[in-house]
Amino acid sequence: MSSRGRLTLSLFLSLGILLLAWGSQARALPLNSQPPTTPVRLVFIHHSVGANWLSDDNGNLLRGLNTNNYFVSDTYYGWGPLFDPADPGGGTIGDRTDIGHWYDWFLGSRSSVFLGALYPRAGLSGDVGGTNTIAQPAGDNTVVMFKSCFVSGYLISGDPNDPPRQSSVSNPNPIWGEWAGGEHYTVSNIKGMYRDLLSYFATRQDKLFILITTPPSSYDDPDLNRSSASRLRAINTWLVRHWLDSYRYHNVAVFDFYNVLTSNGGAPDTNDLGVAAGNHHRLRDSGVQHVTGVNYDFSAYTTGGDSHPSAAGGQKASGEFLPLLNIAYHAWQGDGGRPWFMGRSPGGNSAWGLLLLD
Repeated sequence: MSSRGRLTLSLFLSLGILLLAWGSQARALPLNSQPPTTPVRLVFIHHSVGANWLSDDNGNLLRGLNTNNYFVSDTYYGWGPLFDPADPGGGTIGDRTDIGHWYDWFLGSRSSVFLGALYPRAGLSGDVGGTNTIAQPAGDNTVVMFKSCFVSGYLISGDPNDPPRQSSVSNPNPIWGEWAGGEHYTVSNIKGMYRDLLSYFATRQDKLFILITTPPSSYDDPDLNRSSASRLRAINTWLVRHWLDSYRYHNVAVFDFYNVLTSNGGAPDTNDLGVAAGNHHRLRDSGVQHVTGVNYDFSAYTTGGDSHPSAAGGQKASGEFLPLLNIAYHAWQGDGGRPWFMGRSPGGNSAWGLLLLD
């Protein structure tokens, strides 16, 4: 081998060793559940369950976010640009939070208009009971939380183990832009819908996207097809354990709001926050724990046919979510480890690679 060849090989091996060392160091970083050191702007896309969760007289999430240094804005019914300027009666983008609508927000033909209004959004909707107690930082929102309502789980067909649908511009997913309850709300299409979003998230490393899973319905909700409940659980479990298996960036994470709301402390107005048994998504023993100790696919925080969770359920969710949000934030910032069970798990199936949609 020539001296030039030996030098090239030496440089290549040295670079490889440095990359391996850097990768090992990145993986070895401990999870960091501390609040950001300076205030961070966060916007939450939601409807009524999200408003209840934020409110001071219900789930107390707004107060918890402020305590953890997040300045909160939100979107609700009636917020934002018209969905279709040619149809003023068709409502605004804020009216649309069903699972199929996330395509419109992040990938659709008017997504640049909607996101152009979302990122600088400052303010809370009138249905949120409370106000920010920290000052608004400069700049746009950097953390984006988004959540569908329980209506997206009313009617889902397919096998719980169906893989994500493979989609492209020439072979679009029929759930793109669809309201809940239609024939296109299948396990495969829904998983595929969430997978499609990664093509946009990969282009915005300056933002942290937090998916809040679709919450469960009351067992007695008259609009619920009860056989759909186990399919919704399967989808949400897949999101927590496999959605990000092949996503190499650190700017996306998921919180299983659904699982957290499917066990209580003995009654709908008593939660099991901090209890070893039950269904949880939380920080425990220096790691993220996603556990189902109770075999129940319906809300444990409702009475009668109303699927909006009680304050006890919202407060459990706040208690479990806030440390996980901080972990996701620091993993994104590079000063904390990337957790398991917030979108991926050890031994995840990398065959569901990221599809870039053009």
